[in-house]
Amino acid sequence: MNPMPDPCEIRRLGPSEAAEEALAALLVETVAHGGSVSFMHPLGLGQARDFWRAALADVEAGGRIVFGAFDGPRLVGTVTLLLALPPNQPHRGEIAKMMTAVAHRGRGVATALMRAAEAEAVARGRSLLTLDTASEEGAAGLYERLGWVRCGEIPDFAFKPYGGLTGTILYFRRLQPLAAPAN
Repeated sequence: MNPMPDPCEIRRLGPSEAAEEALAALLVETVAHGGSVSFMHPLGLGQARDFWRAALADVEAGGRIVFGAFDGPRLVGTVTLLLALPPNQPHRGEIAKMMTAVAHRGRGVATALMRAAEAEAVARGRSLLTLDTASEEGAAGLYERLGWVRCGEIPDFAFKPYGGLTGTILYFRRLQPLAAPAN
């Protein structure tokens, strides 16, 4: 695996037209290349912008953190840390929308994004993270290399971007010892 190029940096993204545009373009590319990230092909740029506009508004509300990986000025990857969970789950978060630009895959971008999300989860007192990935052509190998524990697989969970069903694999990762619930 080639290391991520030096100019790449991981930073948080907030509501802005530039962030919406860059994230929308990455989402459209990911879906066009078969990425199972909740959308079907062809995904219009307008629909992708609408998704990211809502997601970035949730960043402003504190419900999630969206990380971007940049190679110079270009967004080459993203991952979301979901924080707005039910009141009985304040100790955990979820990972969503892990995407790396096709030209930057295999260069450490996804690993850097995951490590940033995990570090932020710890900083926010989260001790457990969960995620799911498509059984076919998903990122199972990445997550397992990063120490995530496979829980099981749900068959026929979602449609692939070009049609046909795929299962999803569920993962978890403990980040720190569980704290006693506040009374």
